[in-house]
Amino acid sequence: MSIELVATCAAGVESLVNQELKTLGYKTQSENGRVRFTGDTYAIAETNINLRTADRIKIVMGDFPATTFNALYEQTKAIEWEAWLPMDANFPVSGKSIKSKLHATPTVQKMVKKAIVDRLNRYYHHNGHLPETGAEYAIDVRLYKDKVFITLDTSGESLFKRGYRQEKGGAPLKENLAAALVDLTTWHADRPFYDPTTGSGTIAIEAAMKGMHIAPGLKRAFSAENWDVITNEFQLAREKATDAIDHDVQLNILACDIDHRMIAIAKQNSIAAGVDHQITFKQMQVADFTTTEQFGIIVSNPPYGERLKDQDYAHTLYEQMGAIYNTLPTWSKYILSSDPNFETYYGEKATKKRKLYNGALRTDYYQYWGKRH
Repeated sequence: MSIELVATCAAGVESLVNQELKTLGYKTQSENGRVRFTGDTYAIAETNINLRTADRIKIVMGDFPATTFNALYEQTKAIEWEAWLPMDANFPVSGKSIKSKLHATPTVQKMVKKAIVDRLNRYYHHNGHLPETGAEYAIDVRLYKDKVFITLDTSGESLFKRGYRQEKGGAPLKENLAAALVDLTTWHADRPFYDPTTGSGTIAIEAAMKGMHIAPGLKRAFSAENWDVITNEFQLAREKATDAIDHDVQLNILACDIDHRMIAIAKQNSIAAGVDHQITFKQMQVADFTTTEQFGIIVSNPPYGERLKDQDYAHTLYEQMGAIYNTLPTWSKYILSSDPNFETYYGEKATKKRKLYNGALRTDYYQYWGKRH
């Protein structure tokens, strides 16, 4: 069967998710914070396991206008919920309403829940409360300018939870954002890669996984695996992804941090991810970096100096980066920061800036392109 699907993502990375889906062979349509595509039940498994930069894979159940609760109820009830939900389905309903006449979110959620209950009761010849003792089928309803968008989540936990992060530091970078930072560079597996402020190692690990073609979702479970309509799709997708891993590639990845405790954590995380043999971890401050290699890539998520007492340290770090990295003309440098004065301290205007969100925090990805190979 043909299923309308959507890959949700953080603002600013839609083009990356779009490209990933196209590489997998899907026709796509990008929107704010999501990319639509169509597929079958295997597509649900394949995209959950393989997408590096998305948040979730959802089934589009309804997409319609509604300005009254009666219209919301009737159109939700008209959806063929029984095609996905068995009688014992556990289906929590979450939601949000923005700039819509139906602005009371709790009432919107209750009305959608009631419509689904009434539909399933009628289909399964059941009366009263449904048991909801089975697998989870999380439903989300979004209203924006009186347009209703109802989805069924197939992922469970967000896709940034790869399953390899044993420990994290004080300000961890989500794995899918780290993957996006890598994807936005010109790095290829035959080039040197350096993360000077590695923290728990996420950027370096995501680079290594990409370099080895390790699918990010191989070591975790997904909600849809427990659904009645899913049979062996996830097993097949995992087997295909496992066969695609390049065990022969030799990557040149250096990951450093001034804190030896973070280096120990990063090493453990890289072992859990199966890429520890591809990354050299080293306790080292930014100012001590030297290299004779050419055409490398530097990716850094340094401290932003959000708190007043940390600002001086962050600004000194930016100055050190500028002084050292400007002596590496063939290297390209990519640095994420929420500090609007980053370029001033770094000492050079970026070749390009890209707006990204680190959680709810607005940041810029400062890109300094080196000389071409």
